[in-house]
Amino acid sequence: MFTESNTVEQMILDAVAPKGVTALPARQKLPPGWKDSLGNELRPGHWDYVPGIELPRQPHEVMVEAWVRKALVRLNPDIAAQPDRADEVIYNLRATLLSVQADGLVRANENFMAWLRGEKTMPFGKDGEHVSVRLIDAANPANNRCTVANQWTFQAGAVSKRFDVVFVVNGLPLVIGEAKTPARSSVTWFDGAFQVNQIYEKEIPAMFVPNVFSFATEGKCFRYGSIRMPIDMWGPWRDEANQAEGQLHHVKASVQSMLRPHVVLDILHYFTLFATDQKHRRIKMICRYQQYETANKLVARVVAGYPKKGLIWHFQGSGKSLLMVFAAQKLRLHPTLGNPTVMIVVDRIDLDTQITATFNAADVPNMVGVATRQELQTLLAQDVRKVLITTIHKFAEAGGRLNERPNIIVMVDEAHRTQEGDLGRKMREALPNAFLFGLTGTPINRIDKNTFWAFGADEDEKGYLSRYSFEDSIRDKATLPLHFEAPEVRLKIDKAAIDEAYRAITGDLSEQDRDDLAKRAAKMAVLVKNPERVRAVVQHIVNHFQQKVEPNGFKAQVVVFDRECCVLYKQVMDELIGPEASAIVMSGAQGDPPEWKQHQRDKDAEEKLLDRFRDPVDPLRFVIVTSKLLTGFDAPILQVMYLDKPLKDHNLLQAICRVNRTYGQDKTHGLIVDYIGVFDDVARALDFDEKAMQQVVSNIDELRKALPIQMQKCLVFFPGVDRSVGGYEGLMSAQQCLPNNDTRDRFAADYSVLGTIWEALSPDPCLSAYQTDYRWLTQVYESVKPPSGNGKLLWHALGAKTIELINENVHVESVRDDIETLVLDADVLKEILADTDPAKRAKQVEIRLIARLRKHLGNPKFTELGERLEKIKERHEQGLLTSLQFLKEILAVARDVVEAEKQTDPEEERDRAKEALTELFNEAKTKNTHIMVERIVDDIDQIVKAVRFDGWKATTQGERTVQKELRKTLLKYKLHTDQELFDRAYAYIKQYY
Repeated sequence: MFTESNTVEQMILDAVAPKGVTALPARQKLPPGWKDSLGNELRPGHWDYVPGIELPRQPHEVMVEAWVRKALVRLNPDIAAQPDRADEVIYNLRATLLSVQADGLVRANENFMAWLRGEKTMPFGKDGEHVSVRLIDAANPANNRCTVANQWTFQAGAVSKRFDVVFVVNGLPLVIGEAKTPARSSVTWFDGAFQVNQIYEKEIPAMFVPNVFSFATEGKCFRYGSIRMPIDMWGPWRDEANQAEGQLHHVKASVQSMLRPHVVLDILHYFTLFATDQKHRRIKMICRYQQYETANKLVARVVAGYPKKGLIWHFQGSGKSLLMVFAAQKLRLHPTLGNPTVMIVVDRIDLDTQITATFNAADVPNMVGVATRQELQTLLAQDVRKVLITTIHKFAEAGGRLNERPNIIVMVDEAHRTQEGDLGRKMREALPNAFLFGLTGTPINRIDKNTFWAFGADEDEKGYLSRYSFEDSIRDKATLPLHFEAPEVRLKIDKAAIDEAYRAITGDLSEQDRDDLAKRAAKMAVLVKNPERVRAVVQHIVNHFQQKVEPNGFKAQVVVFDRECCVLYKQVMDELIGPEASAIVMSGAQGDPPEWKQHQRDKDAEEKLLDRFRDPVDPLRFVIVTSKLLTGFDAPILQVMYLDKPLKDHNLLQAICRVNRTYGQDKTHGLIVDYIGVFDDVARALDFDEKAMQQVVSNIDELRKALPIQMQKCLVFFPGVDRSVGGYEGLMSAQQCLPNNDTRDRFAADYSVLGTIWEALSPDPCLSAYQTDYRWLTQVYESVKPPSGNGKLLWHALGAKTIELINENVHVESVRDDIETLVLDADVLKEILADTDPAKRAKQVEIRLIARLRKHLGNPKFTELGERLEKIKERHEQGLLTSLQFLKEILAVARDVVEAEKQTDPEEERDRAKEALTELFNEAKTKNTHIMVERIVDDIDQIVKAVRFDGWKATTQGERTVQKELRKTLLKYKLHTDQELFDRAYAYIKQYY
């Protein structure tokens, strides 16, 4: 049954196409329990297995066109009446596949999705009338030809690739899977995802034009993502019965849960969105498993008609806004719900903005932002069937019943706060028969019983329709862990004043009247605004930011006591680092002093300011706030919150979760610097039933304590090694302690943890005592990295602060590289092979060879040579090669490396760089840049050649100069706002120049 011995691939095929069970023939609907002529039970929802080589297609064809044609005839009466019309549709599909070269993958995929969803029409009706064309029967998944194939080969020109597993519906390849069966433990799902995301999607994009999603697994973890989605955003798939991972049966459970035909088609139709991001690029978004599961539970409850409510707790930052978009989309399109009205109800104007922006960006049709109470009453009175977004406050003057229709579905965001006064009751009176679903990002504490009463259904265990906790979110990497640190005590306020302020905050004040805190806690205000303290706090903020946050390219939010404090802190910050570095975001009032008014903006101006804050290259580094932007503000570049205001419970948790959004691989955690003592008692500050919530934030002191322990875990690999010895001798003695892949991978795993701690603490004075050992361990780690580039999760790129440490010490003795002499001089070669200690000689050659291969990272020719070297090393470690044989074989690899370098003209390498940069800018092009791609690449090429110098990558000054010139070039073409583009362009420059 299988053409290659790959146990993970075989498991996938066995899981989705079990032997003895044939998928339902795609021509008729059959009763349950019906059997084929051989007595095998036919079960809808399974896949037929066909080896890739047996599919009726040519290697250059994306679709199995014979099957597409049959499906078109079967599913479309107008085509069945005139079957040659199927060819017209196929011509259109082929044109869409070809358009990927001009339009890019996301646009072509979006266009093809419209075909798959039945949104495209052709003039096949009576008198040339346009009718919808169906490629797939979404309502009856079993009425489609569902096939799974392995070893699917696709050829585009000279490029040929082979996919491990492809899931095909009616001849259209909707899902692609990469199954790794690693020879070593460091090769993981990430390497499979990298292959799909960074190689296949770029080199043969046509194959991904019909793609719904792709997945990768090595038999321990299962991850999936959509086209062009950064790999660190690929997520797991879990269900209620399968929460764990790490073993083959866990992966099998994920495969059997997600890769069912009806789930794939459900994701295609309702859980895939195309949106415009803040850089005005089209992006594709796909649901995470908790969004899929929860939206379907909500829809099922509405379809069943009972119970008419439900409480959903999904932790801050885990995608509640998108969950509402997916649910609204499926509710509006559901065939049995009779064109319902969906209402999204929020409780603040800033949340209104964020959620409306999410719906707008996702191009949700028939969406209306309800601006006034009168408009809300009019729309409901007119029985409008759309998606309405409004605030809870607009129900305040609703005046009795506005609409009694039962198919109104209300989703209330931040549900724990919407029961203030009569607002919740008035909403229920206005919509007496509506479904009410409450969503919250913070857990419900024991005082908050009215939230359970308002939204919790008796039928739900523990009162929740769905619960996605802080721990779930961290585990799935949907959000980041939070650390806090407390500066010196002299900046803190005494406990009595804090208690007084807490009482003011948690008393009868509404969210929007927080500015009068100063009147309610006068003593606290005097202490907080002491000029000496303000200067000390701001000086600490600036120093901390410049040392710990700015080097990694992140930004900061400063949360202060009241609006007067905003102005006071801004004045001191302007003195220290200039006015461009910070901005105040606060509301205005009529009697405000003139010096406050300059900081007040209308909605559009404020949004432009926040876009500047999200821009990595904009000099705006700090936003200073008191009550604005503490909820609903989404800026993943924000890593640190400087907290100088007493907050508690929901308000505190929502505020600090502004810093927990993921942002590339360098952002490993969010950080809160607590100047006021909020976290002196975490349990009191976060007063919730669940004990786990008391670990929402961990003290940075815990990392300081963990550092020496983790350092020792890494050093224990090298007993008796003299770490003061440099060069070959030092590296060789270290490498002898890592004799095989298993040991090297265990060392890499421990070093990865150490590196994360180091990056989080740097430049804390506590690191000084460990700096020499850490630098030594880093050099060893770099020297034993797989030369092929495999194992990217364990063998990752060094962090910014680690690189800085290495660059500051470029005087460290470098390893000589005289490989040409070794392999081209016959006398030298003879002398080497006659050496009395061939094992030592082999290790020397290996170290030089790996360093040489690294110079050509990304070049397929040298990647193959790296893989060959790894296989030779493995055979030697397994005892299959003597030391002399090992030496001979790696000398042969060394000879081939030298030959390959001779054939690789430096100008050809540069051309490859220009070619790679061209591809990069083509992918990122907008309507303003596409005609300038060649000019941009030429500019970068000329400028980098002019400013670089030999060894520039080994010095901080060299890297900064090249980075500065690259930023200037991107600014010239208005591309400076795209940090991902900058990072990838700089990576190419480092590789090729």
